[in-house]
Amino acid sequence: MTEPLTKPSADAPVLVVAIDGPAGSGKSSVSKAAATRLGFGFLDTGAAYRALAWHALEHGSDTSDATAVLEVFGDFDYAISLDPADRWVRVGGTDVTAAIREPRVTDAVSGVARVPAVRQAVNDLFRRLVASSGLRGVVVEGRDITTVVYPDAPVRILLTAAPEVRAARRSAELTSQDAAAVAASLHKRDAADSTVVDFLSAAPGVEVVDSTHLDFEQTVDAVLHVVDSTMGARDGR
Repeated sequence: MTEPLTKPSADAPVLVVAIDGPAGSGKSSVSKAAATRLGFGFLDTGAAYRALAWHALEHGSDTSDATAVLEVFGDFDYAISLDPADRWVRVGGTDVTAAIREPRVTDAVSGVARVPAVRQAVNDLFRRLVASSGLRGVVVEGRDITTVVYPDAPVRILLTAAPEVRAARRSAELTSQDAAAVAASLHKRDAADSTVVDFLSAAPGVEVVDSTHLDFEQTVDAVLHVVDSTMGARDGR
């Protein structure tokens, strides 16, 4: 049984579990499941970059042009649910929960995410969302959460898996694309994103969970074990 999504007191800080990992590592689904079992909120940070890419495409902007991305960011009215049981993403009055997963958006994400000024502004947005959430804790997952967004989080995890395993898992999710196309897409995203952040190696103090030989439930259990052991050590248990 999970605990309710509320903070114990108005003065208590929100406990952040920061999870990083490459595309196809399962970090979103695993983080969501871990948040549910912890009774925490869940923040998919990649959704913000996807939503911005969608926003730019809707404006007809060139997502490879940093200046164009900055211009369209000026009226980027973003909102996201932190409830793992009720997921939605909105830009202005438009629900874009499904639209941001379209292939055209996926292809444009790296372009908007590589703009330093955008990353800084979006990272500030993440911190505000978590701080004002009114929750006991939030599992925050993305690409540079353990090193840039929340380098001082009490629990920091790098969730990874072998490239061929990540490609196979993503291919199983995307039944409309063959394994070779998915593998090529993952490699392209990893290569593009790695020029901005290092999400393939753990920073000092970050625990690694390698799910190459683990199934989904075992991976969630491994993440929860890190949370329990880290917080237990922190509390003197």
